[in-house]
Amino acid sequence: MNIFYASNIVGSLLELDEEETRHLQVLRYTPGRILSVVDGKGNWYEAELLELGKKLARAKINTQKQQTQRKPYHLHVAIAPTKNIERLEWFLEKATEIGVDEITPILCRHSERTQVRQDRLEKITLSAMKQSLKTFLPRLNPLQPLKTFLPAQANFSGQKCIAWITDPPAALLQQTYQRGQSVMIVIGPEGDFAPEEIELATQCNFAPVSLGQSRLRTETAGVVAVHTIELMNG
Repeated sequence: MNIFYASNIVGSLLELDEEETRHLQVLRYTPGRILSVVDGKGNWYEAELLELGKKLARAKINTQKQQTQRKPYHLHVAIAPTKNIERLEWFLEKATEIGVDEITPILCRHSERTQVRQDRLEKITLSAMKQSLKTFLPRLNPLQPLKTFLPAQANFSGQKCIAWITDPPAALLQQTYQRGQSVMIVIGPEGDFAPEEIELATQCNFAPVSLGQSRLRTETAGVVAVHTIELMNG
């Protein structure tokens, strides 16, 4: 099934941007064809293609349904970009497939990568949403320093966790997390967090958690965290 994405919807008409229009052209769609369209906000549409231009396509909505209800909890993962950007892209893809609501790339003292292409990462999450037949597009925030990100979460109403290698080990995420609650999980770089970053996290009420006995790469730790929350919420 080919799924298309449209964020510009007015009344019974929707517009598909240049990227989606190119997809239609590659598939040799012509006016009159019926499209399956999601808006990233939980809605699924069946629409008739009216116009296919070079950079823009328009379609008329025939039917609309709420494909899925938003989860009663919010899962936010803040993660340090990996040196190999493909590993971060892999995390974004898998986290979107499993189910994540918000992702924030963070810049830490030991970060191996200090820049990311926001547009490229957004395309990864969008493609993963369509590929997995989901209707909610995760919010992808711009890269920001950990030292400013942590204090900014003072009003977050759920649990706040930081995956940190402690001695003795911290409690497992599944032992700390309370089912049904919103949760924010911070994943650091391969070199782990600096002492002052852990101190700041503690001051900002982030509780240390363990993701298991295995030593995990950053992107693997992110997927394990997302999957753990998904499993615990059934």
